[in-house]
Amino acid sequence: MSLFSDNIRFLRTQKKVSQDKVAEATGIPRSNYAKYELGYSEAPHDALLKLSRYYHCSIDLLLSVDVRKVDFEKLLKLDDNRILLPISVDSNGDNVIEVISHKAKAGYLSSYSDPEFIESLQHLTLPFVKNGKFRAFPVEGDSMPPHKDGSFIVSRYIENLGDVIDGKTYVLLTKSEGIVYKRLSRSGAKKLTLQSDNTFYKPYEIKISEVLEIWEYNCSIATKEFAPDDISPESITEMFLQLQKGMNEIKNTLKG
Repeated sequence: MSLFSDNIRFLRTQKKVSQDKVAEATGIPRSNYAKYELGYSEAPHDALLKLSRYYHCSIDLLLSVDVRKVDFEKLLKLDDNRILLPISVDSNGDNVIEVISHKAKAGYLSSYSDPEFIESLQHLTLPFVKNGKFRAFPVEGDSMPPHKDGSFIVSRYIENLGDVIDGKTYVLLTKSEGIVYKRLSRSGAKKLTLQSDNTFYKPYEIKISEVLEIWEYNCSIATKEFAPDDISPESITEMFLQLQKGMNEIKNTLKG
C-alpha cells in the first residue's frame, strides 16, 4: 500500500461516498480507481489532477503527506481551494519565501496548485519571517500606497477564513481578477469587501466562492526608491504602522 492509496481511501470514507460515486464524479473508470486505492497501479497525471480537484487538496499533499493527520475541518472552506505544499525551510531552518515574479504572475492563477510550477519559483529568506507558509507577490499600480509599482508583498498563507481580520491587508487570488492586494472586511457570510488605501479607487464586493487563496500581509520589499511626491498623509501613516510592527517583531524576538 502507498501513502497515496491510503490518502484517497481515507478521503473517500470521510466524504462517505462509494468508489462508484468517485469514479462517476471524476470520470475515472471505477476499475482503475479501485486499483489506485489498493495500490495495484499508479495514477497517471490526469487522474491525479482529477482527484486533487475532487478532494480539494494539492497533488503534492496526496502523494507525500498523511492526510489522516490534517485537520480538514479547520481549513479554509472555499470553492476549489487547495491545501498548499508543505512548508519549505533552508539549511538553517528558516522559512523559504516563494517569490511570484512579474513573469510568473501571469501563470499563477492556472498553476497555483501545480507542484512543478511552485517548485520552479525563486526563493528568498528573511530572518524575521517565521512560523508559516510565505510567498512574495508583486505589486502593480497605485491603489495601495505607500507600496509602489514593482514592490513585493511578503504574505503568510491563511488556512481558516475565521483568521481574516477586518481592516487588515491581504493578498487574494481570485478567479476573475487573479492576484489583488487590498484591505479586507466581511460583508455578510458569503462576501468580502475589498478596499484600496488610495481613495481614488472605490471599494467593491466579491463572493467568497470567487476566492482561491488568502495571504496575510507580513512585510514589503521595495524595488524602487521613494520620491518626494510619494509622501502623503496615507503613506506616512502606513510607514509609522510598519515601523511599529517591526519594533514589535524585534521585541518578541528578544523575548523569545
